[in-house]
Amino acid sequence: MPPGRRLPAADMSGACRLDYHPKMTDQPTTDVRALPGEEEGWQRLHRVIERITPEMAVVPGYFEEGWTAKDAVAHLGTWMAAGSAMLRQIAAGTYREGELDVDAENARFLAAMHDIPFEIVHVQAAAAHRELLNAWAELPEITPAAAFWVRKAGPEHYEEHLPRLEEWIDELERRPR
Repeated sequence: MPPGRRLPAADMSGACRLDYHPKMTDQPTTDVRALPGEEEGWQRLHRVIERITPEMAVVPGYFEEGWTAKDAVAHLGTWMAAGSAMLRQIAAGTYREGELDVDAENARFLAAMHDIPFEIVHVQAAAAHRELLNAWAELPEITPAAAFWVRKAGPEHYEEHLPRLEEWIDELERRPR
């Protein structure tokens, strides 16, 4: 199409119209539904993540099962991503209650993120965090399922992992290099 020529609206069927899709700037920048401890917990987690070097990220020992610091951050990020997806389903009316096998999901997430570099794991966790907060803020109502998913994926979940992650990073920093 020559520059400056615009398709008439009738010819745009099936095309991606800019006015149809919300712009990134149209997304909420703050969560109007405060989650107790969310801001503090995220900042605390982010301070720990910033201390993790690529070398430290892959040392087993976070959990006896051999998890690394990278695995712990990936675990949190993948649960935030899963939580935001569930909140989107709740908002759309397509969510279906079901039994959740946490151990199976943990294993699936661990395998999916195993070969991903720590820098990408960090970016994924930050993006999933923002999406979780956006999905929470955009819910038309807070249902018991929504409350469950924000607990499972949000501040209560990272608070569950932060003490051990901080301890593990402290230990790694004390080791001779």
